[in-house]
Amino acid sequence: MTAARSRKRSIFGQLTAASIVIAVLAVVVLFAVTTITVQRQTRASLAATVATDMAGLIDIYASGGREELLRRVADRQAVVSLETRRSHYLVADGSGRALGGDQRRWPQINAAQSEQGFITLADGTAVFAQGTRLSPDLQLLVAREYASDQAALMVLSAAFLGVGAAIIAGVALVAWITARHLARRMNAVNAALGAAADGRSASFPARQRGGDEIDEMAGHGTRLLARQAQLLKAYKQVSEHVAHEVRTPLMHLDHQLGAMMQQQPEPSGAHGGGPLALAREDIRGIATMLDSLLDIASAESRRGDLAGLAQIDLSQLLENLAELYEDSAEDAGLVLETAIAPGITLLGERMQITRLVSNLLDNAIKYVPAGGHVRLSLVAGPRLVVEDGGPGIPRDQHERVFQRFARATVPGDKPGHGLGLALSRAIAERHGMLLRLGDVPRGAQFILEPAP
Repeated sequence: MTAARSRKRSIFGQLTAASIVIAVLAVVVLFAVTTITVQRQTRASLAATVATDMAGLIDIYASGGREELLRRVADRQAVVSLETRRSHYLVADGSGRALGGDQRRWPQINAAQSEQGFITLADGTAVFAQGTRLSPDLQLLVAREYASDQAALMVLSAAFLGVGAAIIAGVALVAWITARHLARRMNAVNAALGAAADGRSASFPARQRGGDEIDEMAGHGTRLLARQAQLLKAYKQVSEHVAHEVRTPLMHLDHQLGAMMQQQPEPSGAHGGGPLALAREDIRGIATMLDSLLDIASAESRRGDLAGLAQIDLSQLLENLAELYEDSAEDAGLVLETAIAPGITLLGERMQITRLVSNLLDNAIKYVPAGGHVRLSLVAGPRLVVEDGGPGIPRDQHERVFQRFARATVPGDKPGHGLGLALSRAIAERHGMLLRLGDVPRGAQFILEPAP
């Protein structure tokens, strides 16, 4: 059961994975939003700086003319802004020929429209620049490097990713520890319920401080098991009491009828006995039926209970049964065949397994006509098969015949209470086995094998 459960995906593992995925998505989204915001702020700052510088130079040109503009541009080339952004300038004529500044070629930027944006200068320097036309034969370019902004963004990104990774690791660790704790508690509850379902003793985990849904489930399970134990106890007491109260007067009546038959023997009737003999047979049949019902109830109530079970040599047990039934089969004109593999064992109760196989052999000998055969085989598994060449059981009645008081409608049906196969299946289930009918073209095939 543990191996089967380990192959399944635990809900707590799924919750842990979901928590990690959510944490990763949150960090990625937050990182993307932060990066985009910083980049937009950097562009806005660069645009404002360049526009301010451009406006100042335009004022200088307007008041002092071209020569003053060239002089001021030369002075500003060596200045580094407070934001550590190095400046670049170009004063050119209408054709783009350099007149002043540190650049010798006009870049791909439209001065007529006062265009601004991120560009690359002729020497490969990445800048944010703005160009404008001062007069038909004069244009001005102002640019700022932003390498320091990119470096700051990289440092911020590295720090953000480091913190994000730490957050994800923390979430994963907390989720894993919590999931393991919850999984251990839930596995304990499942183990207790599984043990109870198998008929073994079960105990639920102790209540945690404060209590939660798992504790509530364990509490309900404890109460359920207590109530189940009470019901089983009451059922057993009532069954035993009813059986005793019914069997006692029946046995007393049988004894009285026997005494009457000794005092006044009766002639044999058409069926081989008089009314008193037939009445005694009916009484013994009722007593046998009560015993079978009690045995079925006892086997069903002990389903999965390992108490009283021991390793038995199933091969030897079947060999002994086959020897006992050889004479009965011969008297009925049948051939009993065996194919029993040696050394096969079973954890079980010897008397119950004996009764199960005896019921199957009795049925086969009972229904197979003279000249037929019965075969008893055993292979590793263990897999026990009793098959015969009798009339068989209709396919639509394969499950019905295992119910209490149910009998198959077959030619040559014999009297009975319809409890033998019900008892056999109850014994099989008590041992964790499955008793079923196989599909064969002729006769009946009963198969006993481990339950899936």
